[in-house]
Amino acid sequence: MRDVFHYLKAKWMLWAFGVMAIALTLLIAYLGGQSMALAWYTAAILGFLLALLLYFDGRRYIGRLRLMRTIRTHLGALPEALPAPQDALEGACQAIVRALAQGHQEASRALEAAQNENLTYYTLWVHQIKTPIAAMRLVLRENDSAEALVLRQELFKVERYAELALQYVKLREIANDLVIERCDLGRIVRESVKKYGLLFVYKGLSVEIAPLAGSVVSDAKWLGFILEQLLSNAVKYTNEGGVKICMESGRLVIEDSGIGIRPEDLPRIFEKGYTGYNGRVDTRASGVGLYLTRQVADALAIRIDVRSQLGHGTRVALSFPDADTFRFRE
Repeated sequence: MRDVFHYLKAKWMLWAFGVMAIALTLLIAYLGGQSMALAWYTAAILGFLLALLLYFDGRRYIGRLRLMRTIRTHLGALPEALPAPQDALEGACQAIVRALAQGHQEASRALEAAQNENLTYYTLWVHQIKTPIAAMRLVLRENDSAEALVLRQELFKVERYAELALQYVKLREIANDLVIERCDLGRIVRESVKKYGLLFVYKGLSVEIAPLAGSVVSDAKWLGFILEQLLSNAVKYTNEGGVKICMESGRLVIEDSGIGIRPEDLPRIFEKGYTGYNGRVDTRASGVGLYLTRQVADALAIRIDVRSQLGHGTRVALSFPDADTFRFRE
């Protein structure tokens, strides 16, 4: 109905002229003392012809209007052949649309090529940097001094930052990298905690892992990435006490006894680049880790609920999707 209104608005001169012609026919017949029956018959014929003209012209107009909306929505996949233009003005509009679509497609191809090049570069960079990291780890393993312990944990952070850079680039095409299947939640949690074992030991923090659900439907690698980011934040902002991991009402809960999050920062912690008060105190914070966590969680249909009280720690609950949410491998 709205399209009909748009048509009548665009063609107001046409139907207004028709209405005035009918009214003028009746007026002339009346002033000239002619038969009003004949005048009304003539007016009816003119009205019918006007309605017929508006109907067919309106169908053509609305059809092209809807086509233009489709093209606007799918500009990158413009049909090879648009309908033949009805006049020079429509032909000029189609030429503009084709030029815009071609420019859009070229820009999309260039962007995709640049992103693929970036992914290749970062993948190569991460693999290359792992070699000196492994060499330094071997050297430090032979040294049990306090300085060596500090260097080992800093080396671990370097490795994690390198992996984070790679995951950031991969995030754009995460859908192509997902392998949804039943995952052993306990194993994934233990492996993630083990990776951060050095930092727990260095800061003297405890880790309590309660019995966990047998399995969840997810991607093991990317679920591990989420857990590692949450554990990284828990260790970073906890100076005494520790971290507790358990199941509550079917949700995986990671709770720490850290410094907590300010109420005004809590709604924005998953925004890209947002570091909040804690991030400004710790100038090394980038505001990327939790942003990636939310993006990956959305791809895995995992709901994240964060509750925190300043000075009393943070509690993160992960709610996993039902088995019917994904088509997965048994």
